[in-house]
Amino acid sequence: MNKNSSVAPIPSANGTATAVAEPVAVRIRDLNFFFGQGDLRKQVLYDINLDLPYGQIVIMTGPSGSGKTTLLTLIGALRTVREGSLSVLDQEIVGLGRSQLVDVRRNIGFIFQAHNLFDSLTASKNVEMAIELTEDWQEKRERAVEMLTQLGLSDRVDYKPKSLSGGQKQRVAIARALVNQPPLLLADEPTAALDKKSGRDVVTLMQKLAKEEGRTILMVTHDNRILDVADRIITMVDGRLETDENLAQFVSSHDPKSLDRRMFVM
Repeated sequence: MNKNSSVAPIPSANGTATAVAEPVAVRIRDLNFFFGQGDLRKQVLYDINLDLPYGQIVIMTGPSGSGKTTLLTLIGALRTVREGSLSVLDQEIVGLGRSQLVDVRRNIGFIFQAHNLFDSLTASKNVEMAIELTEDWQEKRERAVEMLTQLGLSDRVDYKPKSLSGGQKQRVAIARALVNQPPLLLADEPTAALDKKSGRDVVTLMQKLAKEEGRTILMVTHDNRILDVADRIITMVDGRLETDENLAQFVSSHDPKSLDRRMFVM
C-alpha cells in the first residue's frame, strides 16, 4: 500500500540485487482491532499495513471517528494488540506482558489532546517527572527549564497549571513529551489548543528533531495549517488506511469542493 517503500535493493555475493528491509521505527502488518466482546464486538481497524522509517514526520488525517487515535494508542503500547503484527523500535509488542510494554513506552513521547498535567506541580516539575522515569536525575531542573524555554515558557516555569492558559498548558505537555528526546513521538492534535504562532513553533521544533536527530513523529491532526511539515500524509477512513502521499500529491488529489469537511474540524 505504501508509496514510500522501506525496502531497498543491495548487491548480493553473486552480483544480483537482493531486497532487504531498511530499519524502521514502526512496522505494522495485517493489524485488525476490535472493541467489545460477543454480540457487542465491533471492528474499528481493518488490515492495517504501515511502515514509519526513522527521521520522518508522518501526519495522519481523516474524518472524526475513523480510527486514528485508536491506531496511535496501539502503536504507543497503550492498548493490547491481539491480531496482526506491530513492531515498535525493533520490538514486537504483540504478546508482551505489562512490564515489557512499560519498557517500550519509556522510549516513546506522547502528546495528547488533553494536557494531563498534575495540578499540584509547577510547569518545571511536570516536565521533570518525565525525566525521573528514565532514572536520569542529573540536571533535571536545567533540562526541564531548557525545554520549556524552547517552547516560549521561560517566564512560566514555576507556575502551576491553574495559572496557565490552555495553550500554555499544552506547551508544558509538549515539553514533557520531548524532554527525554524519545526516538518515537506520537502526537494527537498537538496544536489544537495553540494559536497560529505557537502551533508553528511547536511543529518547527518537531521538524528539527526529525531531520537533525533522526526521530520519527506520527501526528494525528485536523490542522491543515501544519501539513507542510509532513514527509507523508496518510488518510484513514472508516478504520482503513486509504492513501499514503507526500504533500504535493495530497494537495493535488484533494479538491477542496469534494473534501469531507469533518477532516478539518478544529
